[in-house]
Amino acid sequence: MAQYVITVGNKPASAVRTATPLTWAETASGGEGKFEDSNKPATPLTWAERASGAKTVVVKYGGNAMINDALKDAVIKDIVFVQQAGIRVILVHGGGPEIEAMLKAVGKESRSVNGLRYTDEETMEIVQMVLCGKVNKNITAMLETAGVTAIGLSGIDGSLFQAQREKGADLGLVGKIEKVNVEFLKAIMQSGALPVISSVALGCGEDRGRSLNVNADTAAAKIAAAVQAEKLILMTDVPGILRDVRDSDSLISDASLEEIARLKKEGVITKGMLPKVDCCEIALSAGVQCAHIIDGRLPHSLLSELFTNEGIGTMIHR
Repeated sequence: MAQYVITVGNKPASAVRTATPLTWAETASGGEGKFEDSNKPATPLTWAERASGAKTVVVKYGGNAMINDALKDAVIKDIVFVQQAGIRVILVHGGGPEIEAMLKAVGKESRSVNGLRYTDEETMEIVQMVLCGKVNKNITAMLETAGVTAIGLSGIDGSLFQAQREKGADLGLVGKIEKVNVEFLKAIMQSGALPVISSVALGCGEDRGRSLNVNADTAAAKIAAAVQAEKLILMTDVPGILRDVRDSDSLISDASLEEIARLKKEGVITKGMLPKVDCCEIALSAGVQCAHIIDGRLPHSLLSELFTNEGIGTMIHR
């Protein structure tokens, strides 16, 4: 297996969070007592050396990090690094840009309803082909090449995601996940493999047997909740939650659920950030310790968020 030592950048010292990566690593290792120099920022290698495989991290991979070759390579290296640290990783992915490119290639017009993709029968065939085929297998192949045993899956395999279309939502074949086959997923993880999961679900109830398009952020949150992951990490094309969307320096590094509720009321969290925060709340309310929204456009943002005191995005906790 390839060995990676990756250096990540830091934020100003003023951005240090109350929950440090050393504390999280101690939890992961199942050890007792405290590490020496517990207030000292940990380096990636120190964190990796101290952590062992008791915890699970669910990563939703999407956005520009999926289409830029340099960023794809950095994400794969990050995931290999975390896996080598003994932390179990579950990777959930979307593939919006790839789907749009294929729709354009076949001359199919993309249709949206209230900013959400409308999925008719023809579009669903393309979504399934792109997500479950091309995108999923490309990611799996990259991880295998990097030395990680990976298994590419969709939510259809093993009835991993069972979903139904939402009543009253005119989005076509878009589903809401009702159930996660957690035993199937745990069996894969116990084999030592890293699950790579595309966001297509198997219909149940009135939609039994249909393929349904599901939101990848929501799928990741549902999985994190089902396996009681330590962390849910959403990779996006924004720095995190910004107090002022016009000012990248207004990043909110650390927020409790109570503070998140206040930020919603104040109108700070709106538009595209709102459903991502809602996914974080789904995971946290089910027992996940922390949820993170990070900028996947920054190389090694995953390691920066996990392995430094300061982090790089927004961490939400209970």
